[in-house]
Amino acid sequence: MERTRITLAMDNAMIGKKVQLNGWLRTKRESKGGFSFLEINDGSSLSNIQIIADNTLSNYEDVIRKLTTGCSLTVTGILHPSPGKGQLVELHAESINVVGQADSSFPIQKKRHSLEYLREMAHLRTRTNTFGALARIRNSLSWAIHSFFQARGFLYLHTPIITTSDCEGAGSLFHVTTLNLNQLPLETTKTDTETKKESSPIPDKQVDFSKDFFGCEAHLTVSGQLQGESYACSLGDIYTFGPTFRAENSNTTRHLAEFWMVEPEMAFCDLVGNMDLAEEFLKSVISQVITQCPEDMTLFHRFVEPGILDTLNHMIDQDFVRLPYTEAIEILEKTTTPFEFPVKWGCDLQSEHERFLTEQHFHSPVILFDYPAEIKPFYMRVNDDRKTVRACDVLVPKVGELIGGSQREERYDVLINRMQEQSVDPKDYQWYLDLRKWGTVPHSGFGLGLERVVQFITGMANIRDCIPFPRTPGNAAF
Repeated sequence: MERTRITLAMDNAMIGKKVQLNGWLRTKRESKGGFSFLEINDGSSLSNIQIIADNTLSNYEDVIRKLTTGCSLTVTGILHPSPGKGQLVELHAESINVVGQADSSFPIQKKRHSLEYLREMAHLRTRTNTFGALARIRNSLSWAIHSFFQARGFLYLHTPIITTSDCEGAGSLFHVTTLNLNQLPLETTKTDTETKKESSPIPDKQVDFSKDFFGCEAHLTVSGQLQGESYACSLGDIYTFGPTFRAENSNTTRHLAEFWMVEPEMAFCDLVGNMDLAEEFLKSVISQVITQCPEDMTLFHRFVEPGILDTLNHMIDQDFVRLPYTEAIEILEKTTTPFEFPVKWGCDLQSEHERFLTEQHFHSPVILFDYPAEIKPFYMRVNDDRKTVRACDVLVPKVGELIGGSQREERYDVLINRMQEQSVDPKDYQWYLDLRKWGTVPHSGFGLGLERVVQFITGMANIRDCIPFPRTPGNAAF
């Protein structure tokens, strides 16, 4: 007999059928009538299914009555209408076999555990309702992302995880090496002082990366954008969806060292087209999650972030506000609301500023654009005023920035100047500059962190609960 997922078994059409269910025991209680009620869950649904285990089963006394929370079971029986409130069917067991025992030390019991406690056992926390629902929502969101781009003819591209380029210019990189860190090969270089005075006592020493695996310095990628641009400039619209890594020492509820990024790149596309796609994209994927995971979303709507479904539906039904950065600064400067971080033109907006704009001023998602050039990376297209670049950020209530993007600088000479202004060596990006020499075109793209969207959709307070195994400063457990 083929096994049946619980989510499929809980249907009126299945009543009267014989099925085999596998799952983990959530609760057990015994009746004075000579039978036990078991509830099992296999992860396919928020709801458990109730098992009626009669004392006529051959292993009732020796096995079933001794079952404890957490053990895994295979149950065969007939599905019947359930007289209980809130459940369509229940399974009248013909056989119950214990696949894996769990004694009383099993740490996930039928009580409310704190999220901090569950974070310490990330390998087991999906046995709870909250994290089971999170996993299904994350799965649905990932599928919605692929569906959105595939339906619009985008090509799915796999960009390198190991790279030699620092896309953002922030320098927060994880190095990749096969060198023995206890015996690093060193090369001797002459300092300026030594050049002038050969008797300088100790020359500087640097790691000789020519002895490393790749023959040069390499690190984990912070973005697949630059490589994605090269494919967009040959094949049209592409998107990447994969892990990225930032070695920022940011121990906050909004930062991870490893996270998943979605990065579309569109050829022959300006900033307006980029903003149009970003807004359509967010509305589409969030709408699909609400449709596909109604039970899971209701859990977060009721118990985690009351009213989150109202916020999401309101967002889907309205046009996003679009506002130049300069006008946003004027609004923030005029408000009487106190901010921890002062506001002035040229500053990089903080989460408190972004949330004020979305939650208090506009009561709507906001797309800010045309940011000061000095606070944005070298690859963003410079405006005619030479002070701002064609950058855009999508801001949403509760979270702040959800998407960051730009029209890319397609002009060779301007891009060279921007690199020099930001102390980026053009020699390290010659292949990237080649795209501007031969058949250059206007092109745009944006980046979206998957975990930020999961956090926004569910209302979870800490982004570490939005990824299966969080990597953060001082923590790489599991």
